[in-house]
Amino acid sequence: MFKKILIANRGEIAVRVIRASREMGIATVAVYSEVDRAALHVRKADEAYCIGPAPAAESYLRGDKILDVARRSGAEAIHPGYGFLSENAKFAQACMDAGVKFIGPAPASMEMMGSKTRARQEMEKAGVPFVPGTSRGLQSPEEGEQVAERIGYPVMLKAAAGGGGKGMRLVHSRAELRAALESAQSEAQRSFGDSEVYIEKAILNPRHIEMQVLADEHGNTVWLGERECSIQRRHQKVLEEAPSPVVDEDMRRRMGEVAVRVARAARYTNAGTIEFLVDAQKNFYFLEMNTRLQVEHPVTELVTGLDLVHLQIRIAAGEKLPFTQDEIHIRGHAIECRIYAEDPDNNYFPSPGKITVLMSPSGPGIRQDSGMYEGWTVPLDYDPLLAKLVGYGSDREQAAMHLRRALQEYFVGGIKTNLSLFQRILQDADFQAGALDTGYLDRLLAKKREAPESASDPAIAAIAAGLFAVLDPGLGKNGAAVSAVSKWKEQGRSEALR
Repeated sequence: MFKKILIANRGEIAVRVIRASREMGIATVAVYSEVDRAALHVRKADEAYCIGPAPAAESYLRGDKILDVARRSGAEAIHPGYGFLSENAKFAQACMDAGVKFIGPAPASMEMMGSKTRARQEMEKAGVPFVPGTSRGLQSPEEGEQVAERIGYPVMLKAAAGGGGKGMRLVHSRAELRAALESAQSEAQRSFGDSEVYIEKAILNPRHIEMQVLADEHGNTVWLGERECSIQRRHQKVLEEAPSPVVDEDMRRRMGEVAVRVARAARYTNAGTIEFLVDAQKNFYFLEMNTRLQVEHPVTELVTGLDLVHLQIRIAAGEKLPFTQDEIHIRGHAIECRIYAEDPDNNYFPSPGKITVLMSPSGPGIRQDSGMYEGWTVPLDYDPLLAKLVGYGSDREQAAMHLRRALQEYFVGGIKTNLSLFQRILQDADFQAGALDTGYLDRLLAKKREAPESASDPAIAAIAAGLFAVLDPGLGKNGAAVSAVSKWKEQGRSEALR
């Protein structure tokens, strides 16, 4: 087993890996940018090293600087978390060349699955079902028009090296295709340095369901059940749950077997996720593979009782999986909310700033993975994910009940967050019925909130004022609070709240 691990990330995932390492008796090394000097992962780690200015391109994406810290600190392995360098095959190869273990798949597997067109080619050979379309980039607009006519509109244009909705365009007719292809290629080049774009049949408002896999370096591969990830905004997941409300035992087994087939075709090791699109008839199609730990991994941990980060580290250290497929069981239900520093009333713009007050929920059925603390300043330079709040119960209804209560307890002062969005989702009848697809959130947000009844009637206002005066003797004639508490106590209480 490793004695020291470097975590090449920040925020809640870095804290998560530090905690898992500490439980295993492994020392941890954090890296941070200048703006993250006071970040929680820096405080939690055994050692911490600054690797550059705030821009990720000058810090968290500098593999050379991270490897230099690994050498100086004596770290034997690097856990990349998710994002940044986690799916960078060149960085994984650089780790291998430097004699530092990369806690993830081999560079060749990562490279294969990192290109969506190459992945489609390999999955076609393996007999994996995928959405009809091309398995290589379009060579011309004319080719795109021919393919679209063959598979039928609407079609989706996708960047071969893409992700997060970048380089994607939905095309409804031939008249739209040329302009959409040019736009998608341009965005793909800007975002990924690769303008390759392919085409596939558009499945309108499908479910987005993914399957967790684990593979050791001794040829053993297993699936750990699915996650429902259909609640998305701009192709970014917002709320996830396990298991999916629509997947039964037979469908779960079939999806799991296909996921294992995908992993084996890629000669994959460590933790990975196979993503599927599912249509209204419950037909599922391979979408892509994420060659890393997912943001939403806690829901799988809760329903399986397994610690995926522990298992990642053990696999990287050369250990065999300690269980077989028959020994994995799904118990209960888990729902995860991604808490972002963003303003729901201003088109979900990022909301950086100092967290002045933090009241975190706890209690039965609640787990929170967080990278924030009271007094910390949320920077503008990175993804605004602050924490993940997860509700767990014996069934979906109980998990949602725990989560609703926890959201009522949660308060983050000084910045805006999307906490109100989750309260709205959990109260929605379609969510409660499990009637979800990738268009769900757009439909929900398009609904007008019910406006509260107006209290402009002077008589109602007078009655309310009278009740306040009776119920709160400390209220003065003009509505001003008159404190019966001494100034000494007031000062003491204000100090305690700081």
